[in-house]
Amino acid sequence: MNVEEPIYETKISDARWWAYDIPGNAGWIAYLACLFHSLKRGLNTFNIAALLPGGLMGLGVGELISERIAGLDRVLPKRRLLRGFGALTTGGIGGMIVSAFGLATQKEKKHPAIMLAGSVLCALFAGLCWQGYEKR
Repeated sequence: MNVEEPIYETKISDARWWAYDIPGNAGWIAYLACLFHSLKRGLNTFNIAALLPGGLMGLGVGELISERIAGLDRVLPKRRLLRGFGALTTGGIGGMIVSAFGLATQKEKKHPAIMLAGSVLCALFAGLCWQGYEKR
């Protein structure tokens, strides 16, 4: 039995797409840059916990890049939509939790604070893009 996968499409304007894309990209870049810088200083509970949301963000970004290369920018099968915007949104939400933990437990507050801000941007704007997709 061959069941066709649902297809989702967004009709948001280019201006709105860019308004979501730029701060969302700034968010995951800030999160990952601070995570890598923090990891260079050594492993601790915060760094290890921060790897999972960072991995989800990386998975989402990789999926979105592969979609763009394949020319699937605005029309996506359900699994690609979930792997792209779903992973970015989930990674952002997880990053907010981990970063808040880091702010509460770490002596050095700069990295967790920047990671929290980046997570909020990533979750918010990836979520807004994701929300714009509707089943065909």
